[in-house]
Amino acid sequence: MTITEFNNSLTALNPPQNISEILEALWYDGKDDWESAHNIAQSQEGTQAYDRLHAYLHRKEGDDWNANYWYRRAKTTMPNVSLEEEWRLLVNQFLAV
Repeated sequence: MTITEFNNSLTALNPPQNISEILEALWYDGKDDWESAHNIAQSQEGTQAYDRLHAYLHRKEGDDWNANYWYRRAKTTMPNVSLEEEWRLLVNQFLAV
């Protein structure tokens, strides 16, 4: 799946089949369903990829303190890009996995 196909899927009622759980969370987030995305992020706390997703979601929520906690747990720092760019970077990263 390409980023374009992923973006186009945001018009559907359900996420695409056969995508990772993290991509599913990013799909929900892309549809402004933060809560569903956050539930997925919380489902595997302590796993670096899920912690990275968790960090982005708290940054989007506007809770920089909590976001920084999750960025540290994911062994990274808050990126100096827009939320939209961070979302695209994450989608591309997890499409490549």
